[in-house]
Amino acid sequence: MKFQVITPANRRSLTPGQALTEHGITVTKLADGDERWSLAFMYLRKRVKRVLGLKSENWNATRALEQRDRIRADIREGLETLPKGRKTPLRFAELANWYLDELDVSGGKNLARKRLQLERRLVPTLGHLVVEAITEEHVGRYKNEMLLSGLSPSTVNRDLATLGHTWSTAVRRRKLRRIPCKIEKLPEPEGRTVVLSDDECSALVEAAKRDSHPHLWLFVEFGLGTAMRSSEIVSARFDRIDWENCRLYLPKAKAGDRTQPLARTLVEILRTERESRSDRDGWIFPSAQTATGHVNEFNGPFKRAVKASGLSPELITPHVMRHTAATKMIAAGYPIPAVQKVTGHKTPNMLLRYVHMADREVNAAVSALERTRTQARAE
Repeated sequence: MKFQVITPANRRSLTPGQALTEHGITVTKLADGDERWSLAFMYLRKRVKRVLGLKSENWNATRALEQRDRIRADIREGLETLPKGRKTPLRFAELANWYLDELDVSGGKNLARKRLQLERRLVPTLGHLVVEAITEEHVGRYKNEMLLSGLSPSTVNRDLATLGHTWSTAVRRRKLRRIPCKIEKLPEPEGRTVVLSDDECSALVEAAKRDSHPHLWLFVEFGLGTAMRSSEIVSARFDRIDWENCRLYLPKAKAGDRTQPLARTLVEILRTERESRSDRDGWIFPSAQTATGHVNEFNGPFKRAVKASGLSPELITPHVMRHTAATKMIAAGYPIPAVQKVTGHKTPNMLLRYVHMADREVNAAVSALERTRTQARAE
């Protein structure tokens, strides 16, 4: 017989082996007449199962209830999930400071933007929370607050991406045991994907050659000639080029290590550039100012070149070069699998937007022909 309410009368009615359980607290009658008090419950996705003690050791319903509530509070504060050796809960404000320091030391990307996101929005809203006790409800409230404050869904999603990267970095470096919860992004309206024309590409290359940064022109040649991501370009090395087969090995590409096909004209440019370097086997974009030993991003110089070429710095970012190269390959009729091999996309479906853009270019060309024929008939 098992009662579900712990009262003195029900406890007296127990026979040896019988138990009462109420809200995670269990009292069991022993053969010698003593009572064993224990806990068994789930709280915030953590299972607790613990023997507290005997009635003869002064355990009773009041003490058991106090212990259960204390454990629940510890779970909320992260004290039940602390890394080994840590005595105080890790709050998000502390983790954010650690993350920014790690990015600074390792030369991580977009440090200024991530610092702004964390210090102005994420930490003021989530900083007081114990990291491993953060739930999807906390993240949901953050999204709602930011939307109500006037931020766009895309801006909120960039914040959430930084939040997620903070967590994943902490797990990789054993600062956290696990990711606290799943982060659902907000739906975003489809934005405009910019593709440069041939004339615009030429103007950008010439402006990059005139820029004060000595390697900007080569970065632009890479971007327009390979459809590589900016992070892949800046981390390229001469000793990873297969000069005969026109291939560049990328050990840390977004989708894992892969081999990047290179156009022969770009290979010849790189061969000539290599001859002028003192380190012919090192970074293609070296830098003594970064922890990585290579340039981490060209955002500032690239923006100068865009402006100098007469294009819009608000619309043209380094990633536009990737859009442009991919769209031009598809518009030229190359099969999706071949283009995927060049761009390094994980799945063919990720290239479909470039197919749509290429179709728009074809439609625009056909419309131009139609206008030309209409004018000829009118004459």
